[in-house]
Amino acid sequence: MSVFILNLETATSNCSVSLSKDGKTIVLKEDNDKSYSHAERLHVYIDAVLKEANITLNDLDAIAVSKGPGSYTGLRIGVSAAKGLCFALNKPLIAIPTLDALAYQVKMNDGIIVSMLDARRMEVYSAIYNSDCNQIRETQAEILDDTSFNNYLDEGKVYFIGNGVEKTKTLIEHANAVFVDNKLPSANEMSVLAFKKYKEDNFEDVAYFEPYYLKDFVALKPKAK
Repeated sequence: MSVFILNLETATSNCSVSLSKDGKTIVLKEDNDKSYSHAERLHVYIDAVLKEANITLNDLDAIAVSKGPGSYTGLRIGVSAAKGLCFALNKPLIAIPTLDALAYQVKMNDGIIVSMLDARRMEVYSAIYNSDCNQIRETQAEILDDTSFNNYLDEGKVYFIGNGVEKTKTLIEHANAVFVDNKLPSANEMSVLAFKKYKEDNFEDVAYFEPYYLKDFVALKPKAK
């Protein structure tokens, strides 16, 4: 029996919905509308991907949602929709860390990946992964300066991806820095991650699950130059 998972990504301005079959995306609908009109578009996209695949909500085996960090409002909309579907359909809920799925967009054989989302001012939410997309440093909120990530940059190539890249480029000029421009988290990369969790029975408690806002960040002064 094939496993169908509906994947919802609303952590940034990209409202993204995919339907996967056995871990592979078969339908993707997304739009990076800077107006953050996820509330209006998300359920329209859900209907669209199901119709294109010619299946119904009852045919789904699970619902996966991007858990954050990211936009507070965007995360609330995505998680609320996912939980509502899980309750109504009696389907399991799968949570995918937003930065994990973002890192999966980088295709390379060596070096590391810094998956980063814009916070505010010179702050970003970031996590670090090896070339196999295994996380090697936990998600953190941090203030960028011109020495950020130097310990990794001095050792080899570092691929920066996400909407935190634009501000990072203004500070970091290291020869090993590779900036992957114009990329946002997408439900497309959630497919393989959600299927892996499904096979492991790695599900969330629908009643108590909350997005990962990364609120407990205390701003520190940038390092003295």
